Amino acid sequence: MKRQANAARIADQAIERAGASQRFIIALAGPPGVGKSALSQALVTEFNIRRQGAAIVPMDGFHLDNAVLEARGALSRKGAPFTFDADGYAALLARLRTEPDRDIAVPVFDRSLDLSRAGGRIITPEHRFLIAEGNYLLLDDPVWAPMADLFDLSVMLTAGLDELRQRLTDRWLEYGLDPEQALARALLNDIPNAELVVGSSAKAEMEVSTGT
Repeated sequence: MKRQANAARIADQAIERAGASQRFIIALAGPPGVGKSALSQALVTEFNIRRQGAAIVPMDGFHLDNAVLEARGALSRKGAPFTFDADGYAALLARLRTEPDRDIAVPVFDRSLDLSRAGGRIITPEHRFLIAEGNYLLLDDPVWAPMADLFDLSVMLTAGLDELRQRLTDRWLEYGLDPEQALARALLNDIPNAELVVGSSAKAEMEVSTGT
C-alpha cells in the first residue's frame, strides 16, 4: 500500500539521520485533506515495528477556542493560520526537544467536541521520534517560519489541487451536509487554506505524494 511505503521511506531517513540523538522531531506538513493524520499513524506503526518509540504531536491541539474565535469574528475561518496558537506550539516542541527525559503532556484536538483537550496525550522518554503534524509547519510566514529550527527532518505531503478540493468537499459530506452546503463550506475556508499551504510553504527536505 502506498501509505505504508511512504511511512517506510520517511522512517528510513529519520533513523539514518538520528544517530545517537535522544530525540528526533519530524515535521509532517501539507495542505488540509492531503492525508497527514493517516500517514502520521502509519509512521508511528512503522517506527514501532522497528522497535523505535514514536508519538504524534499534532498542531491541531493548538486551535484557539471557539469562544476566542467568535469574540474575534474569526469562527468561520477556524483552521486558517491565524486561528492557532503558533507560539504555544513552538514552545512545546522546544520543551520536548530540551527535556527528553521527562513525561510531558500535550494537547490534542477532539473533532467530536470541536475543541482542544489539554493533557490529551503524554509524551514519554521512550518516544524518541516525534511527528509534528500540521498544515502550516513550513509556511513562509513571520509567525510560522521560525519553527523550522525545531525540526530535524521536514516532509511535505502533496496531492493535486483538484483532488484536494474534492477530498475537502467530501469531508463535509461525511459530516451530513448536502452537496451544495459541503461545497460552500470547503470554498469558504478549507480550499483557500490548502491553496495557501501549496503556494506559500518553504521547500521541505522530502516531498511525499499522497495523490491517486
